[in-house]
Amino acid sequence: MSRVAKMPVAVPAGVDVAIKEDQINVKGALGTLALAQNALVTIKNDDGKLSFSPVDESRQANAMSGTMRQLVNNMVTGVTKGFEKKLNLVGVGFKAAAQGAKLNLTVGYSHPVVLDMPAGIKVETPTPTEVVIKGSDRQRVGQIAAEVRAIRPPEPYKGKGIRYSDEKITIKETKKK
Repeated sequence: MSRVAKMPVAVPAGVDVAIKEDQINVKGALGTLALAQNALVTIKNDDGKLSFSPVDESRQANAMSGTMRQLVNNMVTGVTKGFEKKLNLVGVGFKAAAQGAKLNLTVGYSHPVVLDMPAGIKVETPTPTEVVIKGSDRQRVGQIAAEVRAIRPPEPYKGKGIRYSDEKITIKETKKK
């Protein structure tokens, strides 16, 4: 059995987990998340602890049990604490402004770039060069952060662009004569 799937997921107070034949629903303080149930994995709820086990001894069922366990664990964490990604803007004149559900970026183009945030995703700009993306769904938070970064990825010669706060950019040496 998968080593990840061996650890049960603890369901804290205030979180409701509904396991149906085709779907798993997790409801908490920060929202509701749903995940499609996989036929290769059986899920049991034992007094606030979710346990995952493969249906048979196949390699795919074993791998999927660990995957499902981690996805449900991320859902439980998301509806209790939430997830966030921090981005930094590096460059002269680069700035960001959050206006409700929109993110307005000025990153060296001839026009400002305006992004609409989907439902369930909040965006904040504590400083003009810092963007914080928050939400309860880990995959969507990471995807939105990647889309914002893709507007102006960091370039290797000066390091200008949008980067994750913990990202290290290796600066290349310029061409010598």
